[in-house]
Amino acid sequence: MKYDYTLQPRGFSKPLEVPLFFAPMVGLTHSALRALVADLGGCGLFFTEMLSAKRLPSENKKISPMLCTTEREKPLVYQLYISSVDHVKPAIKKIESFGGNGVDINLGCPAPNLRREGAGAALAEDFDRVREIVKTARSSTELPLSAKIRLGQDGKSAKLLSFCKMLEGEGIDYLNVHTRFDREKFCRKPHWKLLKPVCTQLKIPVIANGGIFTVDDARKCLEESGAAGLMLGRGAVERPWLFNEIAREIYQINLLPCEIDSGKIFFNFVHRTTHTFAKERQLGRIKQFIHYIVKSKPFGHHLASKIQRSNNVEEAVKHGEDFYKINHSAIEFNYV
Repeated sequence: MKYDYTLQPRGFSKPLEVPLFFAPMVGLTHSALRALVADLGGCGLFFTEMLSAKRLPSENKKISPMLCTTEREKPLVYQLYISSVDHVKPAIKKIESFGGNGVDINLGCPAPNLRREGAGAALAEDFDRVREIVKTARSSTELPLSAKIRLGQDGKSAKLLSFCKMLEGEGIDYLNVHTRFDREKFCRKPHWKLLKPVCTQLKIPVIANGGIFTVDDARKCLEESGAAGLMLGRGAVERPWLFNEIAREIYQINLLPCEIDSGKIFFNFVHRTTHTFAKERQLGRIKQFIHYIVKSKPFGHHLASKIQRSNNVEEAVKHGEDFYKINHSAIEFNYV
């Protein structure tokens, strides 16, 4: 089956290059990884890490590691977690000052700290408060406005559909849906089929997220959900070339195949990280990324363990060179 790659949610001045989105993930979807994915090709829309609407107005883009960005990472949507309607307007004003290409409201994160604040999935349980927040956000900006949700407590279609229609009615331009229940762990299989009623009855585009690690996963998700596009998360951190593969094989986008070499991609990431972040921020990001990129490599967990015990970037690089048998200084980088 051939899928339509033309997607232009309301508020975007032109169609996205491909309906593939890089999901917002704390500690992962920062500038270094977004730029790496952009160079490999196939991603149509990037998202920031989840940002606090309360704290964002006082953040300095020049020094905040969560706000670093380059022109490669475009279009870029800023995701917010919100606990009070009072935080909406100042946060959106700040995003507009950054030149952001959209605002996304997190209504799906089940993390306990967000639940305590009444944000994320906890906020989604309060229809009236969500309505007020979305209505305020819509009246505060002309930027594309989206929301990221889960399937709810139990995936009952009537309740889920009512919630989604409310979001659509209050001005959400497109909807990103993680196809697991609110408290369901990543180890559980996603429920792509439960998204079908939402996709068929909403007028706005619905984007499916969850459990997409291969081209076959992407194809099956589209078939079962009827979604207008896909949002890739952990699968694209493990295999940053996955966007390129899906864009070419499913959407028939005219892209050159990218080189699939986890060693070179690891050092590419290290190089970007050391050129993007302050020294004290570099090693932590490398340690977080390594657990994903080595999953496709036999005995990769040995390298991950060694890098996890590294005391500095230089140690991490040495472990990487020994494992991949690569002299990283001999690799040519055509950026920065």
